[in-house]
Amino acid sequence: MAELTVSVVSADHEVWSGKAKQIIARTTEGEIGILPGHEPILAILGTGDVRVTTVDGQVVTASADDGFLSVEHDTVTVVARNAELAAQG
Repeated sequence: MAELTVSVVSADHEVWSGKAKQIIARTTEGEIGILPGHEPILAILGTGDVRVTTVDGQVVTASADDGFLSVEHDTVTVVARNAELAAQG
């Protein structure tokens, strides 16, 4: 099964990284969903959550704003000026 390599980074530290089967993020154009095999893209982040579904089905949520998301060869990089993991309920 194909998977994504995901890295969510803030200006001064890595917030989360790992393998995932899906990522959903808010961009200035609206929400975007990324699955393995997605075409290369560079998008400007809007203020909102980045939701990563890990390969074992857990959902990791990070709030992020003022940055970008890039996808190339099943590698997703989210770079934000401000990013932090959301409290897990």
